[in-house]
Amino acid sequence: MAKGVNKVMLLGNVGKDPEMRATQGGMVIASFSLATADRAKDATGNWVDKTEWHNLVCFGRTAEIVRDYVKKGSQLFVEGKIQTRSWDDKESGQKKYRTEILVNELSLLGGRGEGGSAGGSGQYSGGASRSGGNSYGGGNTASFDQRTPAGANDYAGEGITDDDIPF
Repeated sequence: MAKGVNKVMLLGNVGKDPEMRATQGGMVIASFSLATADRAKDATGNWVDKTEWHNLVCFGRTAEIVRDYVKKGSQLFVEGKIQTRSWDDKESGQKKYRTEILVNELSLLGGRGEGGSAGGSGQYSGGASRSGGNSYGGGNTASFDQRTPAGANDYAGEGITDDDIPF
């Protein structure tokens, strides 16, 4: 059988603060939702936004980065793969399914104050760097090094606050 491809790339905003847990072996796991939006014209010619919600899961060092720097409203670019898991519901006995994105690479985007970092929008790198964003790569073994001080995208003087984020 030929090898298939299972690769996902998403650019969107975090819907709520990540949920953190750990395995019995001590591996950190982060789960959160990411909203992506698509804009198209409806039958009357008006622009309509359609939001799609994705369930994301990170493991190990990538999950630690999410814990420390990602919060509701953070803009992220992620690469990963789709996985659907199933289980039997204890109450109803029905088979349940959940489709998730297992994150391999994570890039923090956006300006000062997003993602919960005290330093703002500094450059961070742990994998292949992406167009000025904060990049974490290598699946579960992402490294985290601060490269550039904060302040490059400081919009505080323009009156933009966290209240302006629609999430």
